[in-house]
Amino acid sequence: MRHSVAGYRLGRTKGARIALRRNLIKQFLTHERIKTTKAKAAAIRGDAERLITLAKNSANGTAEQKVHARRLAVSRLGDNQIIKRLFDEIAPRFASRNGGYTRVTRLGTRLGDSAEMVVLELVEE
Repeated sequence: MRHSVAGYRLGRTKGARIALRRNLIKQFLTHERIKTTKAKAAAIRGDAERLITLAKNSANGTAEQKVHARRLAVSRLGDNQIIKRLFDEIAPRFASRNGGYTRVTRLGTRLGDSAEMVVLELVEE
C-alpha cells in the first residue's frame, strides 16, 4: 500500500529523479514552455509554482529576506543565471496574480510508446 507516499517516482533512482526534476525546471524557466510527458509535467509543476511564489513574495521583503529567498532557490536549482531570470523577469510579471502561473495543454500520445504528451507553459497576463 502507498498510504502517505507523495511524489512521482518516474521509474528512476533517487539521484536520477532529482537531476531530472532540476533539469526540467531549469529548462521550463529558461524557455517558459516545454513539451514533455504528462507524468513529468505533473511532477515539476508544483515545484515551479513554488519557486515563482518564493521569488514573487521576496520582492516585498527586507534585504536579508531577499538574499535568503535567492539562496533557497539556488539550493533547489543550483544555477545563478536562472535564479536571476526568475527573480528579475518572471516573478514581477505575476505580482498581481495569486497562484496558477502555469498551464498544461494536452497534445495527444507519442508515437513510440503512446505516452501522453503535454505542453507546460507560463500563463500570460
